[in-house]
Amino acid sequence: MELLMKEKIRVGIIFGGKSAEHEVSLQSAKSIIEAIDKSKFEVVLIGIDHSGKWYLNEDTNYLLNANDPKQIQLFHTDDEVGLIPGEDSNQLMNINTQQRIGAVDVVFPVLHGPFGEDGTIQGLLKLANIPFVGAGVLGSAVGMDKDVMKRLLRDAGIPIARFLVWHRSGGNDISFDTAAEELGIPLFVKPANLGSSVGVSKVKNRDEFNRALQSAFEYDSKVIIEEFIDGREIECSVLGNENPRASVPGEILPQHEFYSYEAKYIDENGALLEIPAKLSAEISKRVQELAVQSFQVLCCEGMARVDFFLRNDSEVIVNEINTIPGFTKISMYPKLWEASGLLYVELIEELIQLAIERFEREKKLKTRVEL
Repeated sequence: MELLMKEKIRVGIIFGGKSAEHEVSLQSAKSIIEAIDKSKFEVVLIGIDHSGKWYLNEDTNYLLNANDPKQIQLFHTDDEVGLIPGEDSNQLMNINTQQRIGAVDVVFPVLHGPFGEDGTIQGLLKLANIPFVGAGVLGSAVGMDKDVMKRLLRDAGIPIARFLVWHRSGGNDISFDTAAEELGIPLFVKPANLGSSVGVSKVKNRDEFNRALQSAFEYDSKVIIEEFIDGREIECSVLGNENPRASVPGEILPQHEFYSYEAKYIDENGALLEIPAKLSAEISKRVQELAVQSFQVLCCEGMARVDFFLRNDSEVIVNEINTIPGFTKISMYPKLWEASGLLYVELIEELIQLAIERFEREKKLKTRVEL
């Protein structure tokens, strides 16, 4: 564990990104940057703007309107950077001056949604030979795509909600009548590859259904139509590589009609968090077991938050997994670990350790055939 023996590990925190969850990423990164143990880690901040350009930022000036979730923005510096894979690896370069900035030991991607949580940044970092926090390419990709995710969970015998899939170009148009007959009313319409409740609509009639589809297709070319589960919203955090463990479960008590984007990231009174959730020992254990099982079935590593519905206080149903869950001050993932005895600063450190341990393990694999 050569990197873990270093006096100070250089951590690249990548945040922002091209997805509709850009502003959520800024908030998550802010919390991590403020909390990370600076005596153990040297932080390198890399902000990605809406167009996909990478900028080297200073930790004293990387956000505009940092304390206003509605107005928060990435600060654009003059230092546009790029990543250069190679034998010395891990090299960042100032594109404007062509000057090498140096190596990072590990990257903590805080990029929610497409172009960050879906395997794209993970593939780039893997090619560049840089350890990174969180799921690998496969786990990130299947965790992002709700259609693929649900099919894998279903095939593994894990209970999920009924759903339909509508591809924009697939010729499988689903009418409101068909959806209502198969899934009931109300129902939910969601972009298949997005999180943070962006583009999600609760539908009760034909007009709402048509508007919901139009909204969802603005964010993705594939849409999920799900049955409405009348039940409690339970969440559980998972941490680890080969031997993952689950936190205590928590409960979301939305103060809006459902746990919307605004309730999660803008309105601090948008939802109440019951941590730990008031569950029987049997149900709590069932949630934890299904969380770990889902994490493993979907080939995840590092971290994930698994979201559930609890119907009739007895039936546990997996809703979805988030491989880069929110890390804001009102986010469930770190709060659940804190309630489980792992402080925020300790959680960040363990995630970095897990990234390095996986990298060291994978380095031992053969990459050429010996004749």
